[in-house]
Amino acid sequence: MKRHLISAADLSRDDAVLILDTAEEMARVADRPIKKLPTLRGLTICNLFFEDSTRTRISFEAAEKRLSADVINFVAKGSSVSKGESLKDTAQTLAAMGIDAVVIRHSASGAPYRLATSGWIDVPVINAGDGTHQHPTQALLDAFTMRRRLVGPDALGQDLSGKRITLVGDVLHSRVARSNVDLLHTLGAHVTLVAPPTLVPIGVETWPCEVSYDLDEVLPKSDAVMMLRVQRERMNAAFFPTEREYSRRYGLDGERMAKMPAHGIVMHPGPMVRGMEITAEVADSDRCTVVEQVANGVSIRMAVLYLLLGGNESAVSHPRPLESESK
Repeated sequence: MKRHLISAADLSRDDAVLILDTAEEMARVADRPIKKLPTLRGLTICNLFFEDSTRTRISFEAAEKRLSADVINFVAKGSSVSKGESLKDTAQTLAAMGIDAVVIRHSASGAPYRLATSGWIDVPVINAGDGTHQHPTQALLDAFTMRRRLVGPDALGQDLSGKRITLVGDVLHSRVARSNVDLLHTLGAHVTLVAPPTLVPIGVETWPCEVSYDLDEVLPKSDAVMMLRVQRERMNAAFFPTEREYSRRYGLDGERMAKMPAHGIVMHPGPMVRGMEITAEVADSDRCTVVEQVANGVSIRMAVLYLLLGGNESAVSHPRPLESESK
């Protein structure tokens, strides 16, 4: 593991599998009467959120507290940032307070990288989402969910080789899509993006994935389909005619879900816009993993914090050999 977690593209296959395997061990903590490990006792972690978030911040906070860390939540609204304080000044203030790690979410792409490399603060930095750039822990929890469902709960040491994953919707504004494409490719999966032409980024031909504009054609060969939220808050133009038209072409309903393989799963990074990207029938079905993704998010973030701050040894009690080593 490196010192920071800024981008899913920075992770090697071994890094990613180590995090997924460690998260399996961390998930067992949730089954204990006392859901705590003493690993980060005495360390202080600051959740530095310059952008609105509920589930990501709470997930990180739950992970930090389960590892016994002290937690400081910094929300930009109502803080000195709203009075004009810069990221540099905020970072130097945190450094003066003796913070041991920073989890940062920012609307500007590249802000976590700037914080990690500027010298303003000398602690591990974890990217909790920056602009339309990256959201590495979301990609990790998605991969963790896919591995559990598609490979099995007994998948230590394994990746997602041969699995076909489809990401559908607002790819242009989605840091989740970028992070997932990077990580899933590293883990050996075959990724296909499905979106209206107006919501496909320029330069997507350089990404390690395929692009399609026909959802119905891709569904029958998809092991997992992730529906992306239409991010209206980032849109400054009309990218599709109407919500009804978008839903007709790119929404997932029961009829479309029936075209997927029997083992196929439906995912969503949340929050879901029911009736547009995904119908209530699909969202509430057994094949939808949204609630699992939330639970798995805590385990993944515990694993990342453990490996960055608690030591680089795996938390897995009895790691199993990779398939290639066992043959």
